[in-house]
Amino acid sequence: MTISDNIEVLIIDDDQDVVDAYQHLLEVAGYRARTATNPAQALAQLHKDWPGVVITDMYMPVTSGKEVLQQVKSLDNSLPVIMITGHGDIPMAVDALKSGAVDFLQKPLQPAALITLLEKHLPKRKQLIAHRKRLQQTTSDELLGDSPLMIKLREQISQAANNNKDVLIEGECGTGRHTIARLLHSNSHLANGPWIKLCGTKVERTPDLQRAMINARSGSICINNLPAMPADTQRWLCRFLLEQERLGKREVRVLAILEGTAEAAVEKELLVPELFYFLSQVRFLAPPLRQRATDITPLFKHFLKASCQKLNKSVPVIDKAYINTLNRHHWRGNVLELRNVAELYAIGIVKLAGQERTQPLEQMSSPLDDLIDSYEKQVIEDALYLFSGRINEVSGYLQIPRKKLYLRMKKHNLDKADYKARQ
Repeated sequence: MTISDNIEVLIIDDDQDVVDAYQHLLEVAGYRARTATNPAQALAQLHKDWPGVVITDMYMPVTSGKEVLQQVKSLDNSLPVIMITGHGDIPMAVDALKSGAVDFLQKPLQPAALITLLEKHLPKRKQLIAHRKRLQQTTSDELLGDSPLMIKLREQISQAANNNKDVLIEGECGTGRHTIARLLHSNSHLANGPWIKLCGTKVERTPDLQRAMINARSGSICINNLPAMPADTQRWLCRFLLEQERLGKREVRVLAILEGTAEAAVEKELLVPELFYFLSQVRFLAPPLRQRATDITPLFKHFLKASCQKLNKSVPVIDKAYINTLNRHHWRGNVLELRNVAELYAIGIVKLAGQERTQPLEQMSSPLDDLIDSYEKQVIEDALYLFSGRINEVSGYLQIPRKKLYLRMKKHNLDKADYKARQ
């Protein structure tokens, strides 16, 4: 059993009379408090998202206040701990502050001083936990999946969203790297500032990046395909970030995205080592769909339902054999490919079924030729979007020659360049 979230203060002291007096004081002041004379039992009831404050005595025979502090901090480094110490033990109290305590009080306890500290730290704690819960809900809604890899990823985002450190986001195309970057920005202290997106392939000279950084002041800049930037520009960026850290003044938060792993980019001499070492302090790896196979079926059903809602039509029945086909597929395009397949399924086009087949249409809302043209354009657009305009991959995915693909793109007025920067 954990301490209830409606308990605001946990008081730990080995003297029962003392904790009774503390509890009476706090209840008179309007706080909901719980006491404990056994630190181990009290700590066992805490959880990392408990929205309260811990008050502990420094001197206890079995478990000292400093040990209580260490265990609380290992549970949640942001959980406030107020130390109570005897007269003349200021050096020990200062040491506790260095170890993570938010404040300390000397005996005999002054009620007004205790209430003042609670008024200072308790609202901050409640606000932090409320923010965490909102972020957890947001990440669950946008980074779907209940596999262990996705649960861990969402927890990492919750922990990193508020620290405003620069971030390196790695992974394959279609795994949600841009979603991770956007979540980190929108749930940070910089959320009200600019959100600038920049593609490394468009940075030909250092001044291009410098202008973008100026526009991103007091906000975040998301740099896609970081290794594509010139080496001297990467070195300038590294110096800029190091100077921010040295001065303790963050003008811009950098969220750098690259395909594959950073180590591979360094080995190929595409990524400057010093920039990699700096950004690697906070790293996120968006897992490919094949590594979280338990998410495939739920994700497909989610995307299918969402597409059918947009089309104002009922969700079609999915054959068990087709679910097995989905689970066996390699998913080179990851979640993005899965979403596109689900959207096509919603309009009657069944991919990955050995050969493509089309479900019967409930009614003919347009002439057949118009429907065919519309479907063809949508399929090509989806593939261009999926593979960022890379014609060889689009041609292979659609199983048609490049020449024929170009002709059909021309027919529908589609230009591969319009999809280059998309993910």
